[in-house]
Amino acid sequence: MQLNRYRGVKHWLRCVAMFTTLFVVSCLLAMPAAAERVRELSSFAGVRDNQLVGYGLVVGLDSTGDQTTQAPFTSQSLTNMLSQLGVTVPPGTNLQLRNVAAVMVTADLPPFSRPGQRLDIVVSSIANARSLRGGTLLMTPLKGADGDTYAIAQGNMLVGGAGAQAGGSSVQINQQASGRIPNGALVEREVPLNLGGNGGRLELQLNDSDFGTVQRMVTAINNEFGQSVAYARNGRVIALDGPMDENARVNFMARVENVQVTPMEAPARVVLNARTGSVVMNSAVTLRQAAVAHGNLSIMIDTQFGVSQPAPFGEGETVVVPNTDIEIEQQEAFLQIVEGAQLNEVVNALNALGATPQDLMTILEALKAAGSLRAELEVI
Repeated sequence: MQLNRYRGVKHWLRCVAMFTTLFVVSCLLAMPAAAERVRELSSFAGVRDNQLVGYGLVVGLDSTGDQTTQAPFTSQSLTNMLSQLGVTVPPGTNLQLRNVAAVMVTADLPPFSRPGQRLDIVVSSIANARSLRGGTLLMTPLKGADGDTYAIAQGNMLVGGAGAQAGGSSVQINQQASGRIPNGALVEREVPLNLGGNGGRLELQLNDSDFGTVQRMVTAINNEFGQSVAYARNGRVIALDGPMDENARVNFMARVENVQVTPMEAPARVVLNARTGSVVMNSAVTLRQAAVAHGNLSIMIDTQFGVSQPAPFGEGETVVVPNTDIEIEQQEAFLQIVEGAQLNEVVNALNALGATPQDLMTILEALKAAGSLRAELEVI
């Protein structure tokens, strides 16, 4: 009797937990979309980062640099650099260096950067250097997409990884072939940006194209200023009539960025990651009634090796004889009805099929083809 009472209490607790979970999910789905600031949904045209890249050399490594016989461009780069410093290397000299590494340097140039400002840079090995720990990056020009130099990088490397090896054994923690140099680049040239140069006209670009969100954003901005200063051009771009004065334009842009807008609900979408088996769907996904049968087909091959031994004093040879058994097993599958008007109902219907994530991808694709899955399928 005590055991039955324990089972009853356990079942009651399980039901309470399930009910609580469904209640929380239902409450979350019923919550209205929260308002967001314009700066979180869009950005002004032209106000963006610019990517910089450069090729350089890291020196001072503890015999962990490039093997110049396998990476000849490292010694060639070093020879060219020494010639610019007045040091002439005789032609045909075979430089056997282990403390130099060829690297690529990358950085992001923020908008409105001025000469003299500092940038963080990332340094990555491009040859066979084992570690950049303890190295120093020599002066490296960082160029933009137009080929012009916008910053100069130089400094001591900061590598988060570590490793050691001896007697044919090795251990490594994190990555040692790349590192960072905080404030390692100095801006030498600014990117020209003429905001409001066309009579004070500005453009606001949404992160995601949506006509409904654009309409709401235009209405909210015009209500904030009490007049028509925003005009929708398409589903992503909004034109703004800004002031001609620079100081007034900055105040205008700051005010626009802080306007509260409630974006439209995202379209129903199911995202499938074929590499990891992840399946993600948003709250707008629904299922119309459909019948699904799911079963797995497995083929098992088992090979046993036997030995054929000839008779004593015979002239035969001992040979290994394989014995292979092949079995095909197919799980039973029954048609099950799946349907759901809300996310929790869709999840419960799909879980009832008992499919693995990989099989679930195939089922979702079939439901989409049958017209039951009311959502877009996106494979990443």
